[in-house]
Amino acid sequence: MESYLLDWANLLLRWLHVITAIAWIGSSFYFVFLDSSLTPPEDEDLKRQGVSGELWAVHGGGFYHPVKFNVAPPKLPGHLHWFYWESYSTWLSGFALFSVSYLWSAGTYLVDKSRMDWAPSTAVVAALAFLVVFWLLYDAICRAFGQRKNGDAIVGALVFVLVCIASWLACHWFAGRAAFLLVGAMMATAMSANVFFWIIPGQRTVVADLKAGRPVDPIHGKRGKQRSVHNTYFTLPVLFAMLSGHYSFTWSHPQNWLVLILMMAAGAAIRQFFVLRHGFKLGRNSHPWPYALVGVAVLLAVVAWLRPAPTSGDAIKNIAIGAQYTGAGAPFDTKELQAVLQQRCVQCHGAEVQMKGLRLDVPEQVASRASLIYQQVVQQKLMPLNNATQMTEAERALVARWFQAGAPVR
Repeated sequence: MESYLLDWANLLLRWLHVITAIAWIGSSFYFVFLDSSLTPPEDEDLKRQGVSGELWAVHGGGFYHPVKFNVAPPKLPGHLHWFYWESYSTWLSGFALFSVSYLWSAGTYLVDKSRMDWAPSTAVVAALAFLVVFWLLYDAICRAFGQRKNGDAIVGALVFVLVCIASWLACHWFAGRAAFLLVGAMMATAMSANVFFWIIPGQRTVVADLKAGRPVDPIHGKRGKQRSVHNTYFTLPVLFAMLSGHYSFTWSHPQNWLVLILMMAAGAAIRQFFVLRHGFKLGRNSHPWPYALVGVAVLLAVVAWLRPAPTSGDAIKNIAIGAQYTGAGAPFDTKELQAVLQQRCVQCHGAEVQMKGLRLDVPEQVASRASLIYQQVVQQKLMPLNNATQMTEAERALVARWFQAGAPVR
């Protein structure tokens, strides 16, 4: 029953997390586009009001005319919309999902004893520390260098080094899939913390000063803009880290930390292309195609690097042996399969423990889940989880031959 309820919690939280993330990323991308696409106002009345930029747009059958005031409007409207719950709800749902999916069963999903043989409770504390420590170090870098001359370049370089160090540590301390997700969660936490600790408080200070008739300090807008820009560059790397769990060839690689860094760097470069593209269309900067070229080149290099190795002699032998079993109903000795399942799988899918409600010591359940077994064990190599039971490639080839033979169980 516990596994069944956890599956429901996972599904509902994942659904909620995706919805809120779409809302947050969508609004973030829109405002980056808006800020990059503003042009000086032509109307003299707008200039007198302190408008620094405007945009005319058409969408959904109507025309829109957003304007941006330099520092603050001369008068606050009666209704002011705040953008923060998109961020907060995304982080809260994501952390709840991370807790259900990884922290709740840390010994299974977070710990890889071949990397770090520590107690589940210790692994949980270390994982949570990643979220907190990264934010503190990132925030310290922004505080120390963010307002200096060439501060953006300095902050960008130092944050990149910080992400590289965190990626290396995570991939050496935790199970591969968990490490990728943890790095994504770490960066996403910094994104939401930017909103909570800097962007919204700065905006509240501006609003309070306007209401009290005090002069508005432009530093709040500058800091908020800086953190917002950081968030947009974090977005594509975070999305890759979140999606990578479905693709074991990335996080199961021996140099998975380098795979993670390269993929995130490619995402950031591609995001830079789209950010600068708006300015190029208005003649503010040169065409940003080099960023797109670098991002795509890195992606192609990783694709080439991770390509499957040439088939070894043993694997060729396995394929040759299995070549005769190419159709449903072909002969297959199930005793070998049963021995593999008993040794590698039954400890998590047996009479005592039935993860996902599945028992692989019951032939009928093995037969009914044949496609799932083939997918998880052969195609994606997700199971056994973290390969904790050391299933060999020859044993995976045996499962493949069994499935190709029509998945017999008797």
